[in-house]
Amino acid sequence: MEVKIDENELKSAGAELLTDGRLGLRIRGWEIESSNRPILTSLELQLWEEKLKTSHLPEMIFGNSVLSLKHLASGTKIHFNAFDALTGWKIEALPPVEVPAAAKWKFKSESFEQVILDYDYTFTTPYGGSEMIDTNSSKAASRNLYWEDCEEKIDVAALASKEPILFYDEVVLYEDELADNGVSLLTVKVRVMPSGWFLLLRYWLRVDGVLMRLRDTRMHCVFEDNPFPVILRESCWREGTFISLASKGYPVDTAAYNDPSVISSRLPVIKHKTQKLILSDNLEV
Repeated sequence: MEVKIDENELKSAGAELLTDGRLGLRIRGWEIESSNRPILTSLELQLWEEKLKTSHLPEMIFGNSVLSLKHLASGTKIHFNAFDALTGWKIEALPPVEVPAAAKWKFKSESFEQVILDYDYTFTTPYGGSEMIDTNSSKAASRNLYWEDCEEKIDVAALASKEPILFYDEVVLYEDELADNGVSLLTVKVRVMPSGWFLLLRYWLRVDGVLMRLRDTRMHCVFEDNPFPVILRESCWREGTFISLASKGYPVDTAAYNDPSVISSRLPVIKHKTQKLILSDNLEV
């Protein structure tokens, strides 16, 4: 998705682009910035293995890529990065997905040695984003961030309305092709409109012929006259096997499942949760 920035629309919305070579904008008390960087170098990868205490990491880690949204009045910063996502993977430690015996050779480290899959090689993560209070804030030491469970839902209909997109970007955090046996992909997309911002953090897994898994985290913030807005966050975990999809009449051909947006409605919901974060200048809990 390519968005052409219209300076008149930016001005009309009270927004301005970031300077100093940074990609993003300031709008209604927010500073939103994205950065897409190359994959980790071998030295960086070694440091990550030491910090995460593992020798198993995705093939492509965009460890210096990040999306951040900073609310200037409260000092609240919501950001998305690969390290925190892989920390979540390590902590959750789901059991490895069983693959057909004929495909297991693809995970051998040597032609004569079969590796026992005793870790989650799909790098599934429960990660829903990272939050912090800007340490430059004078009240940072006495404030905390708290996501409260709620019944409110993100207004999908409002998001579908025709509205200028002032900024859009997609940041890939990590990717693995599972030794040509599928795909494991973590991305975050953001779009900013005159009415607010919306983002989708998506973990997408397809183990060919076996399983598909989708973990989506959506966040939406409406710009209001109140300087301390509310952020809604919806997390949804969907999962299903190729066998169960076939039993419902869906195709089993892998080529039919390249777009997670298409398959989303076909996968049963495993877990769903909605929360809200109320920003203020006094976030003591």
